Amino acid sequence: MGFTVRPRRLGSGPNRRARLAPALAAGVSVLAILTACGGRAEPTKLTWHTCGDDMECSTLTVPLDHTRPQGEQLELSLTRLPAGGDRIGSLVVNPGGPGVSGLDYARAARSIVSEPVLERFDIVGFDPRGVGRSSPVHCLDDAGLDTFLALDTTPDTADEQDALVSASRDFAAACQAHSAKLLPHIGTIDVARDLDLLRDALGDPQLTYLGKSYGTLLGATYAELFPARVRALVLDGALDPALPRLTLNTEQALAFDTAFRSYLRYCLADSDCPFSSRTISGAAQELAALLRRTDTAPLHAARPVTESLATLGALTPLYDRSGWPILTAALRQARTGDGTLLLQQSDHLVGRLANGTYSNQTAANVAINCIDAPYPRDPQTYAQAAQAADRISPAFGSYLTWSSLPCAFWPAAPSKPRPLRAAGAAPILVIGTTRDPATPYSWAESLAGQLESGVLLGFDSDGHTAYFNGSGCVDEVVDRYLVTGVVPGEEVVCPDIR
Repeated sequence: MGFTVRPRRLGSGPNRRARLAPALAAGVSVLAILTACGGRAEPTKLTWHTCGDDMECSTLTVPLDHTRPQGEQLELSLTRLPAGGDRIGSLVVNPGGPGVSGLDYARAARSIVSEPVLERFDIVGFDPRGVGRSSPVHCLDDAGLDTFLALDTTPDTADEQDALVSASRDFAAACQAHSAKLLPHIGTIDVARDLDLLRDALGDPQLTYLGKSYGTLLGATYAELFPARVRALVLDGALDPALPRLTLNTEQALAFDTAFRSYLRYCLADSDCPFSSRTISGAAQELAALLRRTDTAPLHAARPVTESLATLGALTPLYDRSGWPILTAALRQARTGDGTLLLQQSDHLVGRLANGTYSNQTAANVAINCIDAPYPRDPQTYAQAAQAADRISPAFGSYLTWSSLPCAFWPAAPSKPRPLRAAGAAPILVIGTTRDPATPYSWAESLAGQLESGVLLGFDSDGHTAYFNGSGCVDEVVDRYLVTGVVPGEEVVCPDIR
């Protein structure tokens, strides 16, 4: 399915913060940097109007094909929360995904950035091309997505593998049938060029940006394309653009396994923990066995909870410690054959509403990942990689590998790999969390090393992403950098004192 992120529901207390729930094997890419031909699109003058909750909304016109700036155009939906005090400029935010709405993310501005940043910057969000309210990609209808997402993505037999291959091929064909014109122009490079047009339209000579998870790849790509136009980039929950796609899936499986074992230390300290074994290794084996049983005996809920849906439901609460009690309750239910909570978590992650409709998150996620870098075309390559990943993470490895299979049949040609260096850019702050389930800390170390001006900030904690997640140490470093451009003089690892 790809590497996706989705804002969690916001709490109501005085220290509200938006957390991201990215999921599933995805793929980051080493990017091909394309040189636009035929000049540059003319900057757009933005016309803003009020749209509730102190927000303002607008649209930005961008070319479908940046090599033909005067050709067919797209409209991107924008929103902003104006600065509350002495304004420096705009802070453009991206929650990741790919495929998650930046409009919704910016509307939660007071829960995603600190008060000093709200005072000095307009907080600007946009739905990237192909996402949400910006010319959304369309592949399957709601019933088709229900079927596709419930499909067995951990095939144990030749027949199961054939069914998965067929469904993945059909998914790619459906995307081509409904969105053929958009598919070749939906990659991160295209969005980075849109981001530069947005910066220009906002009137900022340089970009100030906060990107989380996949948003770190967008920020790093922007810096490679436009290094002189970087003012300050915060790349939180970093992806490693140097990794081959299926290697990325395997490393992510290991990170999820590490995160689950961290959860188990919390769970096993409670007498209410739903595992028979009182050891971490034993409890981890119990989860893998529970998920395997759903392959032939789905859990009961409003819809049958298949192995794929149960795995999604178990992954989702690992993105934030606040989800750990939910995971405990869901696994306690599952031991009785009830998959209600696991299904709720799975539906939240993939953007399925209670009325059975979906956002276009899954379609956009797959389409962007598949165009960003080459995937293997032979399904047997996935089978071999899944076996290796399963040895590393019996609960999550096979699922995270096979979920990328639609890219084996993708109709649009992917970008060609090239490393990201961003030579000549101002300092770029890269953040990693040591037990991040979706973007391992090693990826942040790698990206900070690849970027010539990369500076690493570590957070020794659990959960996905670090900024505005309860660490005064992280927030202080990020806020100072956004406001002044000053980075730490040496690598900092913030302790977890929550």
